[in-house]
Amino acid sequence: MSEIFVAILLGIVEGITEFLPVSSTGHLILASELLGYDAAQWAVFNIAIQPGAILAIVVLYWRTFVAVWRGLLRREPQAIAFVRNLLIAFFPAVILGLLLGDQIDALLENAIVVAWALIVGGVAILIVERLAKTENVLGIAGVSFSQSVKIGLVQCLAMVPGVSRSGATIMGAMALGVDRRTAADFSFFLALPTLTGATALQLYKNRDAVTADSMGLIAIGFVVAFVVALAVVKAFLAVVTRHGFAPFAWYRIIAGTAALFWLYLR
Repeated sequence: MSEIFVAILLGIVEGITEFLPVSSTGHLILASELLGYDAAQWAVFNIAIQPGAILAIVVLYWRTFVAVWRGLLRREPQAIAFVRNLLIAFFPAVILGLLLGDQIDALLENAIVVAWALIVGGVAILIVERLAKTENVLGIAGVSFSQSVKIGLVQCLAMVPGVSRSGATIMGAMALGVDRRTAADFSFFLALPTLTGATALQLYKNRDAVTADSMGLIAIGFVVAFVVALAVVKAFLAVVTRHGFAPFAWYRIIAGTAALFWLYLR
């Protein structure tokens, strides 16, 4: 299989799945099992192209970033609360990531875990969608201190591959009473420090694997992930506004079940 083809394919998978509640890591693991390429060879590549998806959020929400920055300079309460809430939600992942790094890396090799996590996560989304009583909290700045802490703790569930970082944060926020749109926005913005920190740590730990020869493939994957994520985030918000998160829940259940059958029967 051509390396350029794999790089483009993984860039597409990253761009589609990073901000949807379906687990980008889980899909990358299942892709390696399904297509038969050497997952270990592409592990650092998968980490290195994540900033492409992150950049899509920066581009899509650039006005918000500018407004928050200006607000911070003026010490506006809304801007301060915005940044405070994201930092509070970010710290639990930092602590657990440093403490359980080796155990998390071991789980990344288990496609069965991914399949079951997809199914369980899909059921959890359906339950939260049905039972959660949400109210408009007037944006990320309107999320309370305690809600931010709890959202950060729920995000840590995504250290199990297949759970989905965005799915955990969105459903966690909704279970705590945050409305759908704010929950989705919180997940998007929380991805910036979370994914940037995780990417920087993993690239530092695997710095010897990043060579001049691999930079071309990384550049291809980065650009593909960026372009695809731009389109996907817009479409995602349109689907959520009209249909909620149930379509993604059913996709997870179907994909996880199909993956289990294939893994056990192959």
